Amino acid sequence: MPEFDEVLPKYLRISGYIRDRIERGELAPGDEVPSERELATQWKVARPTAAKALNTLRQQGIVESRRGSGTYVADRADGPAMRDQVPKYGSAFAEGASVTVLEAAIVAAPDQVAEVLGLPKGSAALMRKWLTGNGSRATELGTSWFASELAERAPRLSRAERLSDGTLRYLESVTDRRVAYLRERVGARLANADERRRLALARPAAVLVHQLTLHAADGTVIQLDEIVHPPDKWMFQKEHSSRS
Repeated sequence: MPEFDEVLPKYLRISGYIRDRIERGELAPGDEVPSERELATQWKVARPTAAKALNTLRQQGIVESRRGSGTYVADRADGPAMRDQVPKYGSAFAEGASVTVLEAAIVAAPDQVAEVLGLPKGSAALMRKWLTGNGSRATELGTSWFASELAERAPRLSRAERLSDGTLRYLESVTDRRVAYLRERVGARLANADERRRLALARPAAVLVHQLTLHAADGTVIQLDEIVHPPDKWMFQKEHSSRS
């Protein structure tokens, strides 16, 4: 899947840029990150947009604010705040929404999935497909991918049942894997036959695809999620200043 940074909201592009600098070691734990004012000037955005970018990093546990001082790179990017936030990304699991796990099985990984997971072409992978809904309407169709070796270490992933605490918390509870950071990509394409059927879409229909990869500290992808949204669902809110 190609890069889609240009269609991301500006605040996510800003937070992703800062996160990349931290991952490359340009900003070390304890270093101060640019202020709201500096980010607003550098990126030519309104202060609320810059504030939202920093707040996103705070929610992920990547940075922390010190009263009267500034915002600094946190000592541990995989701290509790990060783990609490990760399962919410890419999901519309609002309270009261129905979630149905449609399928859970080890299957041949599509080439792009194998590439993201760092598996040889043609490898098997563990796949979980799920559908969320609001009343009688389906709101998103998602597929989670894992290395097939996890089927033995985390057997509940292979069952077509909802995990009440989420797949990531379950995975962390039975393995030594921890999420250090995540990446998001967004793109649009035409829905395939299964997506049209599951989401009750006409043919042809465009869908928004949200890809989320959860990484260990060494860069290994622990989980890959691809969430397909129908064309009439709002995904992002973007803010503009008079100078943008």
